[in-house]
Amino acid sequence: MKPGDIVYSKSGRDGGRFFAVVEIVDEGYVKIADGDLRRIRNAKLKNVKHLRPTGDRLERIAEKLENGAQVFDSELFSALRLYENK
Repeated sequence: MKPGDIVYSKSGRDGGRFFAVVEIVDEGYVKIADGDLRRIRNAKLKNVKHLRPTGDRLERIAEKLENGAQVFDSELFSALRLYENK
C-alpha cells in the first residue's frame, strides 16, 4: 500500500466503507481518511490486516501527499464518493 491507494475497511466501527491511505506508519499499520467522518488531520491508524486493497489509486491526491502539498478533506471526499458510485 502507498499513499493515495483506495482501501476497503473489512472490520471495525468503520467496516464496509472506502478510505484512502494518507500515510504509511510501518509494515503493519497505515493511516486512513475519507474526508467526511474521518478527516485527514485526524486520520485513523488501522492495521493492514483489516483493510482490503482495491487496486485503484487517487493519482492527484497521491501526488499531493508525496510532495507535501495540502490535501483538502472536500477533494478527498469527492474522489471517494465518485469511486463508491462506480
